[in-house]
Amino acid sequence: MRTTDYNKTLKFLKPGYLAIALTGLFLSSDTNAFAQSSGSEKIHIGLVYPLSSNGTHAPLDTNKLSFHLLAGVSSVEKGFSFAGLSNIVRNEATGTQIAMFSNHIGKKATGLQFAGFLNTSGENQGAAFAGFANVSRGNVKGVQFAGFLNKANTVKGSQLAGFLNIAQKNVSASQLAGFMNTASDVKGSQFAGFINIAKKVKGIQAAGFINIADSSDYPIGIINLVKKGKKTISLTMDETQTGMLSFRSGGKVTYGILGIGYNLKNKKEVYAMEAGIGAHWFQTTAFRLNTELSATVLESFKSGEYFKSALRILPALKLGNHLELFGGPSFNFLSTNTTEGRNLHKKFIHTWGDRSADFQALYIGYSGGIQFIF
Repeated sequence: MRTTDYNKTLKFLKPGYLAIALTGLFLSSDTNAFAQSSGSEKIHIGLVYPLSSNGTHAPLDTNKLSFHLLAGVSSVEKGFSFAGLSNIVRNEATGTQIAMFSNHIGKKATGLQFAGFLNTSGENQGAAFAGFANVSRGNVKGVQFAGFLNKANTVKGSQLAGFLNIAQKNVSASQLAGFMNTASDVKGSQFAGFINIAKKVKGIQAAGFINIADSSDYPIGIINLVKKGKKTISLTMDETQTGMLSFRSGGKVTYGILGIGYNLKNKKEVYAMEAGIGAHWFQTTAFRLNTELSATVLESFKSGEYFKSALRILPALKLGNHLELFGGPSFNFLSTNTTEGRNLHKKFIHTWGDRSADFQALYIGYSGGIQFIF
């Protein structure tokens, strides 16, 4: 081969010229080797619609393999499809769809969907992973993972989102969201960083702050607004002479605690706040045992810190349908850097730190009170 011919050959093989050649190849007729079919199923390769081996006929074709540098369009996918930007399937997709930005399945998606930003489908049976959102207009039988949002009609599986999960009807497994879960009936669990909303929950409903439901026996949150649950207003006093007015709300078993109060012993750190969770045990018409985990803070709103966490064991006696007396021991962990905080209790099981500065201690205390049930 002459030198000039060799140089022309190398020039032709450079990326730019190679891309031009491939594009021409994609635009050729269906007799092209890339467009050979197995029955009615084709191998579809291209740049972006209609610059592909299936050409303008692509929206009507069924493919067993698709690969597009930017975006691909098809009627049905029955295998693997990849797009540098988006996969657009007008009807069903079976297998795995991977796109750097989005997958759009018009009807049912069966298999796996991976998208850097968004997956949409008529319904989904499998797993969908998206950097931002998974949206199904119908039902989901599988798992939805999204960095921000999952949305579906009915979910027979799980939804996991960094911010929000929405099931317009029922969920038959779990919802896990960084901020909020919503559903109709949940036969499983809801876990949210801030709020859960549902009608009937058969499982655990756990939120960082609030749960809302028509019925939920196991809500775990600071506030639990359960229509068929219990709510109480209580007045309590503990071993540090801290009186507290608290709102307890929850279901048949678990409940949340939120309260404000005043310390009668201190002169500076007198304003009290508490939050916690509790559970009812051994319930009868006249008696039940309440156990609570709580955190209490005393503040002067100037300087100094006082924090106490407590495990309370509180036998309770019901006085009719609306009143309850309760009281019992508590196991406490104290952390304070103030003189008033250290002097609220004298006898300790164990201590850490300097009594003149940061001080921590374990000790046995007590609390009791009365509450109105409504």
